[in-house]
This record gives sequence, structure tokens and C-alpha cells, in this order.
Amino acid sequence: METFYRPLIVFIAGFLFLKVTGKKAVSQMHAFDLLYIFVLTNIISAPIEVRHLGKALTYAVMVVILYKIFIRLSLHNKLRWILYESPTVLIQNGDIDRKGLKKARMPMNELLSHLRVQGYTDTREIAMAVMEETGSISVIPKSEYRPIEPNDLHLKVKKAYLPIPLIMDGQILEHNLKYLQVDQGWLLAEVEKQGEKVNEISLATYLENGKLSIDNNDIEEHPSDPYFYKPGKDN
Repeated sequence: METFYRPLIVFIAGFLFLKVTGKKAVSQMHAFDLLYIFVLTNIISAPIEVRHLGKALTYAVMVVILYKIFIRLSLHNKLRWILYESPTVLIQNGDIDRKGLKKARMPMNELLSHLRVQGYTDTREIAMAVMEETGSISVIPKSEYRPIEPNDLHLKVKKAYLPIPLIMDGQILEHNLKYLQVDQGWLLAEVEKQGEKVNEISLATYLENGKLSIDNNDIEEHPSDPYFYKPGKDN
């Protein structure tokens, strides 16, 4: 009986603790997913410190079964709202929801950081920003700020091309040269043509037109130019 109730108590108590902690602490994972990893890791590593391999493996099996049960229960709508956090609105119609930020325990600068990651710099352009149950941030722009898509203009577009890296951090990627069926001599000639050195190149990619695009380690500075503002204190 102890083999059953001990893992159950640990699992439920841990789940409640994570729920109290909030979505931010379990970003990208559901609370019981994260708990499952933590508990299972601790149980499996226990025999290294104490010689109870059989008991540890039994507990691990129980935790796996409990996790499977939680996953199955989460498929039912009535229980889903108990097991999962509700989405938290952070911005609505361009207005920042301070109650939502407080509930998500998210400072303003972190919200702005999440918006920048998704390509938005002005909160007024956002129709809705929501912290999902996994802790990730979903951003929906207002219709007038939504990027125009080819379907909006009834345009047909050509197939997307992925630039192929040939040099990364000063190292030549031989396997990509082989894939493209070009030799190292061609690559070195192209690098020299652009006045660069292989060991000073951050990234060199093979473009659709057969040319080489090079990004070296140099960064052009633009002091006091508001269009080149860098977030943080290193301005």
C-alpha cells in the first residue's frame, strides 16, 4: 500500500506547489509535465545515494502510471480547467492589462522583451497578447498592423529557399560543400573576392543565385541614432 500512496502524495503535492508558483515558472511546459520530469529524475537517481534499487524502480513505475492518468484526465473538458491554468490577458486592444501582468508576475520590461521577440515594438499595435497555460506568450496584432500575406493580394509566390551555411564561426562546413557539389577552392576564392578571411567570418551562406553572403564579426556603430537603439544598459 505504501508503494502506491507515497508517489501519489508526492505527485499531487508537487502539482499544487507548481500551480501556486504560477505559469511563468513552468514556461513551455505544463505543471504536471515539469513535475513528472523532476520526480522521475529524483526517483531514478535515488539508488546512487541509497541502496534501494527495487523500491526506486517501483516508485518510478508508479509515477509514470500517475502521469499517464493525469494526461488522460486532461482530455476531459470538466477536469481540464482544474489541471491546466487559464490563459492570462496581458494586452487588449492596445492597452496593457496591469492586473494580468500582476497575475502572471511579469514586469513591464519582460513583456516588452517578449513582444520584440515576435517582432512588435509598440504595444498600441497589439489587439491581444496572452500568456498561455504553458507560460508562452501569444501575440495577435491589430488588423491594420498584421503583415500582408500573398493571399491578401491574390499573389502566387515562388518556393521558399533556405540559405545553406558554408562557414560558421570561422569553420568551413565540408558536408555542405559536398552536398552542393562545390569545392573548397571555389569557397576560398569567393571569400577572397569579398576581401574577407575565413577565420573572421561569423556566417557565410550559399544563396539561391549561387553567390556567397558573408557576415563578419564587425558591427557598425551608430551612436545616439534613435533608429539603432539597443535595449539594455550598453548604449
